[in-house]
Amino acid sequence: MRGQEILNNPFLNKGTAFTEEERAELGLTGMLPAHVQTIQEQADQAYAQYLTKVNDVEKRIFLSTLFDTNRTLFYYLVDQHVAEFMPVVYDPTIADTIENYSALFVNPQNAAFLDINHPENIEATLKNAADGRDIKLLVATDAEGILGIGDWGVQGVDIAVGKLMVYTAAAGIDPASVLPVSVDAGTNRKELLEDPLYLGNRHERVRGDQYFEFIDKFVKTAQSLFPEMYLHFEDFGRSTATKILNTYKNDWPTFNDDIQGTGIVVTSAVLGALAITGEDIKSQTYLTYGGGSAGTGIANRVLAEFMQQGLSEEEARKHFYMVDRQGLLFDDDETLTPEQKPFARSRSEFENADELTDLLSVVKAVKPTVLVGTSTNPGSFTKEVVEAMVANTDHPKIFPLSNPTKLHEAMPDDLIKWSDGKALVATGVPVDPVTASNGVTYEIGQANNMLVYPGLGLGTIVAKAKVLSDGMISAAAHALGGMVDASQPGAPVLPPVSRLSEMSFRVAVAVAKQAIAEGLNQVEIDDVEAAVKAAQWTPEY
Repeated sequence: MRGQEILNNPFLNKGTAFTEEERAELGLTGMLPAHVQTIQEQADQAYAQYLTKVNDVEKRIFLSTLFDTNRTLFYYLVDQHVAEFMPVVYDPTIADTIENYSALFVNPQNAAFLDINHPENIEATLKNAADGRDIKLLVATDAEGILGIGDWGVQGVDIAVGKLMVYTAAAGIDPASVLPVSVDAGTNRKELLEDPLYLGNRHERVRGDQYFEFIDKFVKTAQSLFPEMYLHFEDFGRSTATKILNTYKNDWPTFNDDIQGTGIVVTSAVLGALAITGEDIKSQTYLTYGGGSAGTGIANRVLAEFMQQGLSEEEARKHFYMVDRQGLLFDDDETLTPEQKPFARSRSEFENADELTDLLSVVKAVKPTVLVGTSTNPGSFTKEVVEAMVANTDHPKIFPLSNPTKLHEAMPDDLIKWSDGKALVATGVPVDPVTASNGVTYEIGQANNMLVYPGLGLGTIVAKAKVLSDGMISAAAHALGGMVDASQPGAPVLPPVSRLSEMSFRVAVAVAKQAIAEGLNQVEIDDVEAAVKAAQWTPEY
């Protein structure tokens, strides 16, 4: 590969950093300005341009263009500004670019676009997108359940690209070894079907056997092409996500971020909160508001932690309640999903069961100490709800997690104010610290999956684990929860994003060690920390 081909290859391009010797050797003589820049000079120049952009969408478009042009420089720059850039390249700004993807489309960003109408093209598509690269990590989405904003069809490919950006920025996974995959099964969003700019299939979502047969062919083809693959499913719908995960998780290292990732980080947040309060997890009562894939997945992960602390499953389930659109879930409700049914309660437990149709009445009845919101119902954690929790526990743990920001069940400043600084809060997106009336400034934990999934993937890949086990997932949660500084007034329940690389490394080491302890590793590792460090890619020329 020479000349223009190199300049157009984001994995090889160094732009103005090519030396005179390299320019002569690679057929680049006269194709670049004379001055040879260092990567730091390039980064300074790029950051100055970044600061001229007027809003976060424009900033993300600029960074995406840099990503398309020069992967090494992109990640070098992100490393220097990780806390500042994460909300721009990922959540919450990515929601805006997903909603406008077809209008903004300029580059497929090395993604594989799988068309459900052409299963015969799956192998060719994956081969073409990989382009001979040794793929170790795939992030696949069908975009039915994007970030709480719903079905966005092929435009959801941006979430797969964004997730992989975080994998590299946080954990150092080689960007040449990753592949974003879009499963275009159609969309039920009318505005996309009627939009002349929409780039995906213009028909309603394909369901049933045709859909699952397509997914199966994709997974098996990917396994054959990329035998060391770690497969990450992202933003699949309520009716498909759990079924797909359960189909493959016992045969291959398979991960669903919405079901498992959010569960891990919320478990870590609960553990961090308990480190601050000095309470025992077995004394907690857990209430989920929003019974979709995320809500049930999180609850299952926290439930597993109760059981690891010595409770039987029957005993542990007594601590869990779930509210969805119909109110508190009861076991005589024939509309419950298979994932909701284990969390349903008997009406005989309550004298006023028929009245438990709204969040406030449920909070008063069950007296939760932990309230987790995955409802996408903005403003639902009201002052009355918070006051009801404070009446029953000294330090309510309240986590409004619905994304993006406009869908938050409550904002942290309100939660701190309404609880007189007693609430321990984590949100799904970054928010500013809150100073309460008691004069204490509270750092708000960001219960974002990016705190854990990059290290989880890296640790699994380093160990070449046969599967991703529950033990490995638990190890990740404890590694993250153990980083909270409980000695500081106003300490967050999760470590800050500025420590993202450190978090990812700690999680990766813990996960790899657990894989080895369970005999799931397919490679011998004498020094796990050294092996993780050796596997991390560094953005340098």
